[in-house]
Amino acid sequence: MMKAKGGENGLRALGAMSGTSLDGVDAAIVETDGVVIHHFGASHYRAYSREEQEVLEAALGHWSGPEAEAAAKVVEAAHVEVLGGFEGAELVGFHGQTLAHEPRGRGTCQVGDGQALAEALGVPVVWDFRTADVELGGEGAPLAPFFHFACAKWFGATAPVAFLNLGGVGNLTWVDPAKSGPEYVGALLAFDTGPANAPINDLLRARRGLSFDEGGKVAAAGTVATGALELFLQEAYFSRMPPKSLDRNDFPEMMDLVRELSDEDAAATMTAMCAASVAQGMAHCPTPPSRVLVTGGGRHNPVLMEMLQVSLECPVVPVEDVGLDGDMLEAQAFAYLAVRVARGLPTSCPATTGVMALVGGGTVSEPVG
Repeated sequence: MMKAKGGENGLRALGAMSGTSLDGVDAAIVETDGVVIHHFGASHYRAYSREEQEVLEAALGHWSGPEAEAAAKVVEAAHVEVLGGFEGAELVGFHGQTLAHEPRGRGTCQVGDGQALAEALGVPVVWDFRTADVELGGEGAPLAPFFHFACAKWFGATAPVAFLNLGGVGNLTWVDPAKSGPEYVGALLAFDTGPANAPINDLLRARRGLSFDEGGKVAAAGTVATGALELFLQEAYFSRMPPKSLDRNDFPEMMDLVRELSDEDAAATMTAMCAASVAQGMAHCPTPPSRVLVTGGGRHNPVLMEMLQVSLECPVVPVEDVGLDGDMLEAQAFAYLAVRVARGLPTSCPATTGVMALVGGGTVSEPVG
């Protein structure tokens, strides 16, 4: 990978994200000065093989040990493969793979060595984005809100909007684009809404050997079990005030609630649980958003999108409606955040993670030699 010189548009940053759905690595270029988005560049997706997914699944919940070490090797090799295919990146933002997340307990754990990536790619790597936030009393998640604010400015939003990311876990960012910057009071509110694709994927993998509910076909053939849905919504998490965050497996009772249901009814009920948790979360927004912009894999599920539209009192549309790429938004976010870290700018604030003060998380690793 050849190094390019920074121009008047800032740095050419390459971001990568391996999310809680465990499907693969997204990578994307963003040209930015850490404040304004100047250009969205090339992107690429590298899927994990089933064997790699099994290694990652076995490591979930582990903070160290052989399982975590095996997962780190998978994550690092996959990232070197996909990131090495890009030309001209000056900086890399590397999230790593979250194995465990207990911000009010042991902290947060993302495997993958940024120094090893810097050596392999010959480019500075920003990584370990979450630890500093957690150490200062924050949730360490979600981290994309500062980027969402920049996106709202990029497409010219004039009224509050909400970004809803439906990956393994759902998270919501409410943005007021009238504010001068993301760190200003009232500019942002962000939090995890609840489980999203992860439990549905786990259900279908266990019962049918499917990676996910493609096109929502299984859920579309089922009926929502309202009793199970009501019990799910009694979970204490939903009454907690944001900011707040979740680990991938924080709702193990979901499987128990649908255990006696058919595959179709179980998928429909879990999909409804995802939509209902978003609807519950919307009540926390300072003002109703003018629209909800959906990113992540969940926007490809027409059953889930219809449930959201019925549940929410504003338009619900994929982020492509405003010219963004919903498959790459999180990878782009970590490219953007990497530039902020490199330039000493904050990456989270009390309204996004509950951290006590503005904090710029992240470690910068330079290639040796």
